[in-house]
Amino acid sequence: MKIAQVAPLYESVPPKLYGGTERVVSYIAEELVSEGHDVTLYASGDSVTTAELRPICEQALRLQGSNVIDPLADHIRMLEIVAQDASEFDIVHFHIDYLHFPITRRQNFPAVTTLHGRLDIPQLHGLFREFPEMNLVSISNSQREPMTWANWIGTVHHGLPEQLYSPTYTEGKYLAFIGRISPEKRVDRAIEIAKRTGMPLKIAAKIDKVDQDYFDAEIKGLLDHPLVEYIGEIGEHEKAEFLGNASALMFLINWQEPFGLVLAESMACGTPIIAYGMGSVPEVIDDGITGYIVHNMDDAAKAVTRIDALNRHTIRRVFEKRFSASRMCHDYVSIYQRIRDGEPYLSEGELRSSAA
Repeated sequence: MKIAQVAPLYESVPPKLYGGTERVVSYIAEELVSEGHDVTLYASGDSVTTAELRPICEQALRLQGSNVIDPLADHIRMLEIVAQDASEFDIVHFHIDYLHFPITRRQNFPAVTTLHGRLDIPQLHGLFREFPEMNLVSISNSQREPMTWANWIGTVHHGLPEQLYSPTYTEGKYLAFIGRISPEKRVDRAIEIAKRTGMPLKIAAKIDKVDQDYFDAEIKGLLDHPLVEYIGEIGEHEKAEFLGNASALMFLINWQEPFGLVLAESMACGTPIIAYGMGSVPEVIDDGITGYIVHNMDDAAKAVTRIDALNRHTIRRVFEKRFSASRMCHDYVSIYQRIRDGEPYLSEGELRSSAA
């Protein structure tokens, strides 16, 4: 098939540092190419891909710093370019939320949209009701709950290339937190568990501008503890060592996480997870097998003491079965074919199967 992947421009594909959506777009594009599909990627010019790259801006917008005053301008220009090219493709796969909806409606080319973010924002509901014909893919079934009435045509859990991370099967030495420092990610809970259990905690995380005040007021003072080491933002090549040497990944979130790519990354390294049972967590983690799903801090502290009972070889095997890029790619190709052939709707049984 001839397939276009349309990525956000805030990060390169794959991102140099943090960037979940752009990372997933990279995994999809590379796997599609490896399976013989003709793939075109619309992304920033510093992206690296085996697909045909059609660059929109020279560099990822986040890396341009203060030079980018209006990031929407580049995205609107990208939409016009994609619209002009759309007749080349069997399917156009968008990863930019809803920005393309008016163009997709008016040109009526085969398209699908993976929604990567939260959907519990009231203003979104009127927008999606205005465009009921758009083909939508969720990254977990729980992500759909605020808008169960939308035109969902499948759920596709994220996947990683199987050889991206080498698993570590020896006992870990510390607890790990990786991601963003923000109120919903609750790094403060991970710090509290480290103090309760006496287990060191390493924090590899970025601080977005919007979260700087929260970091300064709520988190900065907590980092001054002998058990806590703040590393800062790390890149893809550093994750295998960081996660693989950890006793457990701490994922004590306080929001309805749509997926949580770091959960799959941790399993790829053979590292178990301790997570609050919110959002996609019960879909992604097999409680008592790949980690422990907890509901309060006491449970989380107890889980740390039981973490070595989980088998790291089993965790890796679960990753290979459920969260590989190959599985993700096959799920998407099935969806592309249904849209191309005019059969966009999946039965309930097929929806559950695609998310299994």
